[in-house]
Amino acid sequence: MSIVARCAALALSVFLLVATAPAPVQAQPARDLAQEERNRQIVIDFYEGVFQRHEVAKSAEVLVDGYIQHNPGVPDGKAPFVDHFTGFFKANPDARSRIVRSATDGDLVYLHVHSTNGEADRGRAIVDIFRVENGRIVEHWDVIQAVPEQAANANTMF
Repeated sequence: MSIVARCAALALSVFLLVATAPAPVQAQPARDLAQEERNRQIVIDFYEGVFQRHEVAKSAEVLVDGYIQHNPGVPDGKAPFVDHFTGFFKANPDARSRIVRSATDGDLVYLHVHSTNGEADRGRAIVDIFRVENGRIVEHWDVIQAVPEQAANANTMF
């Protein structure tokens, strides 16, 4: 085998070794589980205050003034949030939201919620995501799905 062929074979071997080697594991930042639990409790207290007890203004004290809202039906900002949900609960006094489960990851708190508007309402399954900074809620996302009368499986949404 010529020197050129040997060099080409060696180069191919090195390439294949590098290309198939596992990617290096990057160190993840250490999680502060105590802080995550504090964030989770902040969000749960806020959520239950607003959506269970309808104490909107009092519970919204934990929102920053520039609160960022990703739900297209709710405006940005603490004051607009208070106005929106104060009006909503005036028109829907039987509306309630029960937190089924919650989880955290860094500055994010996740809630899985069953929201209803009275006992006869099957309601909606909601996943809410809140971002917390310095003990205040700064941002919110949600995904909302109606609970159907019938499902294609025997599982519940909760």
